[in-house]
Amino acid sequence: MPTFVTLLRAINVGARMYKMADLRTCLADSGLRDVETYIQTGNVRFTTSLRSRSKVEQHVEQALAAGCGFDVPAIVLTPAELRRVYDDAMALPSPLPGEPRRYVTFLKSDPPEGAVGPIDAWDYDGERARVVGRAVHVWLTKSSHEAKFSNARFERSLGVATTRDLKVVATLAERWGE
Repeated sequence: MPTFVTLLRAINVGARMYKMADLRTCLADSGLRDVETYIQTGNVRFTTSLRSRSKVEQHVEQALAAGCGFDVPAIVLTPAELRRVYDDAMALPSPLPGEPRRYVTFLKSDPPEGAVGPIDAWDYDGERARVVGRAVHVWLTKSSHEAKFSNARFERSLGVATTRDLKVVATLAERWGE
C-alpha cells in the first residue's frame, strides 16, 4: 500500500483547533491506515490503497471537513518527494549572510507559469526565496512576523500553500522521507 505525507494548511491556528488525536482517529475512521502525526501543526503520514495524489488530497479534505467542521486544505507528498524537498533545501546556497532562518513553503500544485520569476527575483532587505518544483525555499534574517514574505503572499501568486520551519522539514524527512 502506498504511503503519503500530508501537510495540512491552517489547522490549529486561531479558532481552527483540532486535536491531533482526534485528527488521527478521523483519518483512520475514513479508511486510511497507520496514521501518524508530528507536532500540532498538521503533519500527517499514512498508508492507503488510493494511488493518485489528487484522490488522496480529496479524501483527506473531505474526511477532515466532516470531522472538524471546517475546510482543511491538504498538500500531499510521497515520502520520496518530501526527502527531495529537504535535500534541495540543504543543497541551496544561502543568498543572505550569516545564519538566516529557513522555511519551506509547500505548494498544493505546480506553480503557474510566470509566477516563479518574481519570487526568485525577490530582493527585499533580509528576505530571499527560491522556487524549486512545488516548494518555495525562504531565507529570513528577521522575524517571520516582520517579513514581507508570507504564506498569504505566496498563495496569491502560487495557489494553496503551507509553510514549515526547515527544522520541522528536517525531522519529517528523517522520520518519513525515503
